[in-house]
Amino acid sequence: MSDPIRYVAIGDSFSEGIGDVGDATGAPALPGWAGRLATGLAAVHPDAPVSYANLAVRGRLLAGVLDGQLDAALALDPAPTLITFCAGGNDLLRPSFDPDALIAPLETAVERVLARGIRFALLSPADPSARLPLGSLINNRGNAWAGALGDLAQRRDLPFVDVSRDRHLGRAEFWSDDRLHMNATGHQRVADLALHAIADAPAAPEPVDARAARARLPEELRYYRDHVLPWVGRRVTRRSSGDGRSATFPTWTPVRSTPDH
Repeated sequence: MSDPIRYVAIGDSFSEGIGDVGDATGAPALPGWAGRLATGLAAVHPDAPVSYANLAVRGRLLAGVLDGQLDAALALDPAPTLITFCAGGNDLLRPSFDPDALIAPLETAVERVLARGIRFALLSPADPSARLPLGSLINNRGNAWAGALGDLAQRRDLPFVDVSRDRHLGRAEFWSDDRLHMNATGHQRVADLALHAIADAPAAPEPVDARAARARLPEELRYYRDHVLPWVGRRVTRRSSGDGRSATFPTWTPVRSTPDH
């Protein structure tokens, strides 16, 4: 039997798996790209016991991920063998966004994880800018953050999945109704990209371009009412969608070797 794989994800709503409600076959037992990655790891390594934990919580800034979730990940017993980090997407929506100021504490965290003999993989956040207000600003900041993450990964020889600049994931068919979180199709593509980078699995298949019809005015008005205005309200009142929430898989969960999607 191969060595056990104990994989834990840390991050924000993207790693938590928001938007992945499943496809026609139903929601997966381990939703989100991180859960789908865990299932993929079990399929690629059928002789290795695979366990999964997910400490990501929606709305978290990078500092909260490093200060709270990383400590919890390193405190798991037995210790993890793999940690994925994906955060910064909420930070780049803040006026004070500075990639250099964010990358410094992350590099310190990388050193801490590697010193424990644990693999550490980086992912850039998904880029929802194509269909959002202020999309150009979000895209430019996302590219800057992805570049900083890529440089860090190269310096430290870490697996890196550049989700932000994937040439397919900007398309509408990968996103849920709120246009901010990926749907099941988007999460599965990210899982495939991560499995290739982390476990040397075959490259993710090229998706078919199924361009959606242009949104009509009533649909746009409904989107702003149901999704944009509540988001603005949280910013004004300094609330987070993750307030009061805790991790969905805080302890080790055995992973089946057959995919759930």
